[in-house]
Amino acid sequence: MLTEHLITSFISTAGFGIIFNVPRRTLLQCGFVGMAGWCVYIVLSINMGIDVIPATLAASFLVAVVSQLFARLYKVPIIVYSVAGIIPLVPGGVAYDAMRKMVENNYTLAIELTIKAFMLSGSIAIGLVFSEVVNQIIRKYQARARY
Repeated sequence: MLTEHLITSFISTAGFGIIFNVPRRTLLQCGFVGMAGWCVYIVLSINMGIDVIPATLAASFLVAVVSQLFARLYKVPIIVYSVAGIIPLVPGGVAYDAMRKMVENNYTLAIELTIKAFMLSGSIAIGLVFSEVVNQIIRKYQARARY
């Protein structure tokens, strides 16, 4: 089952890379970034039983870290990797279910799902920002160590 998840997350990330017009030479790296993030999410949420919100936070943090590494290594802007790589984690299904429950007049469940979608989106944003903060701290200490 994990192999199927990895393959489909790689394909979906690379596909969104094509939609976002990333350079062709970066499609494999984009696919790998999304696959790595989804792998962490699946392992934490399904295999280890951790709630989906912390699992999404950890996965988005990893996506941002790998995106930063690839951006330096391949001399490409970080956004090329981070935007495509975060796609598998976006809570589109939860948001769809929330809207469907709203239309079906099941407001209690609709509100629960809406809150969950917002929390998942927030955990993605926090993971991306936290990775950048850690990166800046590391750079700051590396610059001090040189002098």
